[in-house]
Amino acid sequence: MSVEQFRKLHHQEEPLLLANVWDVVSRKQAEEAGAKAVGTSSHVIANMLGYEDGENIPFKEMFFVIEKITKNSNILVSADIESGYSINLNEVVLNIEQLIKIGVVGINLEDGIVKDGKRSMVAAEKFAEKIHFIKKELKAKNMDIYINARTDTYTTKHPDALQETLRRVKLYEAAGADGIFVPLIQTENDIKAVVESTKLPLNTFVTPDSLPYEQLKTLGVKRCSSGDKAHAKITTQLQETYRNFCVSKNFESLFK
Repeated sequence: MSVEQFRKLHHQEEPLLLANVWDVVSRKQAEEAGAKAVGTSSHVIANMLGYEDGENIPFKEMFFVIEKITKNSNILVSADIESGYSINLNEVVLNIEQLIKIGVVGINLEDGIVKDGKRSMVAAEKFAEKIHFIKKELKAKNMDIYINARTDTYTTKHPDALQETLRRVKLYEAAGADGIFVPLIQTENDIKAVVESTKLPLNTFVTPDSLPYEQLKTLGVKRCSSGDKAHAKITTQLQETYRNFCVSKNFESLFK
């Protein structure tokens, strides 16, 4: 399995449905369901290990889980590494090299940072330089990875989210990104504008307000991620099961 195979999945007529997983069990379930690739969920993995989302988890702990997910996988694995788990670009590259060595073929790298629980965006030019630096350093070592550049224009409620997205997409494409990820972009007009502005495959994030799959396909979206939604659904069901067991003393709830 290779990075090139992963790239090809983003240039098909049918958009890639990327199941986001958080452990070996969820990866196996996605694999058995027919997923062609999975992406790790940094949010869920951090929460699972007792950390809040937003790069509060040390990279070595995130890496440990990603390595377990990737080991013996029969499908392609992409890793969500937030903004790289370091402000030092050389350390970010070293983190990515470790992922490549265990078989990870893609990463999500975001221009958003979380400080004191609040998400904001770094300067677009600075993030573009980061993408360029990573690609240059990896190429020098004959290494490759699919960089899905995530922009948080909509998640941070930028006052002119569409225009700022278009500006950032242009810079990230020129810097060498392989794909663009715009979480919470919802409307047909906005999605169409982004697709028409770039050669990069657009990745969207599934929410209750998302457009239907066939409509996203028609608009030219190339990848749809499940995010933390599967885990959130399972957690809600688990809470109800334990409530029945511990409060209602209903043993049957464990088996239904």
